[in-house]
Amino acid sequence: MIAGIIKIIFYVILAYIGYLFFRFFRALNKASKAPRASKGTSGMMVKDDICNTYIPKENAIRQIYEGKEYYFCSSECRQRFLEQKKSRQ
Repeated sequence: MIAGIIKIIFYVILAYIGYLFFRFFRALNKASKAPRASKGTSGMMVKDDICNTYIPKENAIRQIYEGKEYYFCSSECRQRFLEQKKSRQ
């Protein structure tokens, strides 16, 4: 009876040590891999000339005006920009 309980405890400890080794080597494998850049993000920030905020290029509203590219955080800023340009002409 006691020998059977000791055997079970031994196997549980052995399984736990195996689990610890598995976690250790899995963590080593994850640490050795270089982090990947997320898809679709360039990391480039652009400035909205109307409200002077910086926004990610892929999220910005783009407007080409007289051959130059402008970026805006919202359609309201874009509209204000176009109105300013029209009033200056």
